[in-house]
Amino acid sequence: MNDLATTTELCRLMGEPTRLRFLGVLGEEALTVAELMQVTGVTQSRASAHLAKLKEAGLVHDRPAGPATFYARADESMSGEARALWDVLRGQTSDALFEEDAQRARAIAAARAGEGVKWADTVAGQMERHYSPGRTWEATARGLLGLCELGDVLDVASGDGVNAELVAPRAKSVTCIDASEKVIEAGRRRLAHLGNVRFESGDMHALPFADASFDQVLLMNALQYAKRPAQVAAEAARVLRKGGLLTLVTLKRHRHEGAVRPYNHENLGFAPGQLKRLLEKAGLAVGTCAVTSRESKPPHFEIISAYGRRK
Repeated sequence: MNDLATTTELCRLMGEPTRLRFLGVLGEEALTVAELMQVTGVTQSRASAHLAKLKEAGLVHDRPAGPATFYARADESMSGEARALWDVLRGQTSDALFEEDAQRARAIAAARAGEGVKWADTVAGQMERHYSPGRTWEATARGLLGLCELGDVLDVASGDGVNAELVAPRAKSVTCIDASEKVIEAGRRRLAHLGNVRFESGDMHALPFADASFDQVLLMNALQYAKRPAQVAAEAARVLRKGGLLTLVTLKRHRHEGAVRPYNHENLGFAPGQLKRLLEKAGLAVGTCAVTSRESKPPHFEIISAYGRRK
């Protein structure tokens, strides 16, 4: 946590309108000083001065590309306090200038690409934050699934089969279980063309399956709906075969009860250490249990991924 002087300096840096615009647009596209001048209309001396202050504070970074130097917002290396302040300021500011800056930046980037500057060079080091045709998270996930050879999979709190549809081509069988009959029926209709997928209604606190029935168990955003999370973990471990793998994704502990109330969550997430102990108590050898992503939209939920193997 910052001291008063550091916090005051951050507020001073981000309290200037042009620097706020720079932080906004440099999160959309990596730009040179000349391009920033085109986007925002500021003079070269002012643009360079603002960039120097932002770079010194670790809020932007520069990257040479041939004769040019590109600047981008330092999302990966920015301090947590700076990121939090930026998120608040941007989230609470509604101004057409931000979108106009972004549109001009995209047009400049497109024109630059037509002049022979390689797109990959302009986003090096932050490719995951920028779109290019075909490079979506869905396409990446479906492609990487080719690395997997799955056996009998149980998807707990499966919904209408989004995950089942994804893993079915690489699995011997996929069993989906959910408490909602309406959701189960929708899933059966949706995935009727997949012969290795079946749907059953049931309670994740008391799975209607024999011990050691599955090679993999998925708890993908299921624990948020658990009244007794430890019981759910114990049931998942029970139905796993020896050496079988539990894959779990859930929210990190948060305070945003109002934001999750419309989704009928039963709890406010988990601390990673708490979740690891819960899985170990269920009889699983936990390899990973950590925050692996953070949502870009307020209130910026953090997501835990955990993997546990049946002993």
